[in-house]
Amino acid sequence: MNKKITLQDLGSKGYQETWDYQETLFKDVVDLKIRNRREEVDHETPNYLLFVEHPHVYTLGKSGDLSNLLLSEKQLEAKGATFYKINRGGDITYHGPGQIVGYPILDLENFFTDIHKYLRFLEEAIILTLAEYGLQTSRSSGETGVWLDVGTPFARKICAMGVRASRWVTMHGFALNVNVDLGYFDNIIPCGIRGKAVTSLNVELGVETVDADEVKQKIQKHFLQLFEAEFI
Repeated sequence: MNKKITLQDLGSKGYQETWDYQETLFKDVVDLKIRNRREEVDHETPNYLLFVEHPHVYTLGKSGDLSNLLLSEKQLEAKGATFYKINRGGDITYHGPGQIVGYPILDLENFFTDIHKYLRFLEEAIILTLAEYGLQTSRSSGETGVWLDVGTPFARKICAMGVRASRWVTMHGFALNVNVDLGYFDNIIPCGIRGKAVTSLNVELGVETVDADEVKQKIQKHFLQLFEAEFI
């Protein structure tokens, strides 16, 4: 079991280019697992955690409803945004500047074989990170992600999640709003959930800008603790 994780910060990168890169890493891990099984060998499978910030883009999960995108192609273009229908779970979400997107590409057989536990660990890494900023966040029953004021009329999501897994290898991941222009969420029904707001860390803290690199450091720390892993 290889509990070492290669950490890569891709900076600002387009969605398609990043998706293609994820798919390449994902396929390499899956292919190695298939080869191990076929040849009855036991080569270590690698693990990755990618951080990235995307230009304005809306993505729709495989079970999502296109009607949750409230813009036409021309309106998308006018807003400088793109749209992709992709192969993760979940419905529609927005990625853009000021958001920390994390894509763990893990062979869960190196850690544990439980997708629900995996999602809870991703949520917990964000919950613990935000607690360091004095925010009490939690899960919302039946709604993946991290929320504030769950169970009240003021419930609002601060981190969206959607993953894909095959042969226990994961891709896609989480998107934490840190310094996001929340107006872009007005153009969708986020995650297909009506009547609930979206927020950003800087808004919750009442500041103009939060240090995104500091947030990433905190996410990394909690991610490693939860998965009992180390970065290489």
